[in-house]
Amino acid sequence: MPARVPSAKDFESLASTLPHSLHFPSPPESTTSILILLHGLGDTDASFASFARGMNLPGVLAISVRGTSPLPAGLLPGGSGTQGFHWGDDLLMDEGRGELDSDPGFARAGDRVLGELVRGVLIGKLGWEMSDVMFFGFGQGGSLALGLASQLRVQPKVVEVSDDGSDSANLGGETCKGAVSIGGALPYSMIPTVSSRKKSKSKVLAVQLSDSSIDTIKKEFEDVRVVQWKRREVDMPRNREEMFPIMKFFADQMRSWG
Repeated sequence: MPARVPSAKDFESLASTLPHSLHFPSPPESTTSILILLHGLGDTDASFASFARGMNLPGVLAISVRGTSPLPAGLLPGGSGTQGFHWGDDLLMDEGRGELDSDPGFARAGDRVLGELVRGVLIGKLGWEMSDVMFFGFGQGGSLALGLASQLRVQPKVVEVSDDGSDSANLGGETCKGAVSIGGALPYSMIPTVSSRKKSKSKVLAVQLSDSSIDTIKKEFEDVRVVQWKRREVDMPRNREEMFPIMKFFADQMRSWG
């Protein structure tokens, strides 16, 4: 069916399972793409909703989504007085590094974001296509963004096992409009285990990631653009110079698929 212009009412069914904030282009009828924003560990959808309003991308409906689980108060910054959320299936400690495991599993988040929001509402109810959707995330949210894009290349229903025991699949898969990660590595738990998998055709922008993390992403995606800022900290962009490659990536993707 032809894509329908989204309205706030279309997303009301997600209010209890996937709280979110919407920023519509002006006018809403100009919508040609959807950007799903995934915040970092301990944050909420509110800060990314503000970020989306600041970008104000033409023709883009920005959906800032809240993490699927609350972060325990003991892990929040002292005296913050606010509640934070995360995307993991669990909170696991990396004993060797003394910090939270960067890959706690993202099955629940994948079901909510990809299953309920993208497939259920955007595609199933409104008639949009996966190629209309971009993912943007910071930290743990960036890992989820890359993981969702990675998983699209495999369609589990068509996986077959041959007589010699090897597995194969229709790996043409699906392709999203693009995925941006600031400081979030691709989780191994979200890399398809099909041995004959091909690289994902979804385009990726990787910002402020280590060489080893970049190598992993390049093994799983055909088109990876890498950005390293002058400063070493992993943070949201602070100025025009840091924001420029992100805005250029968005513009290139909207133009190439437009």
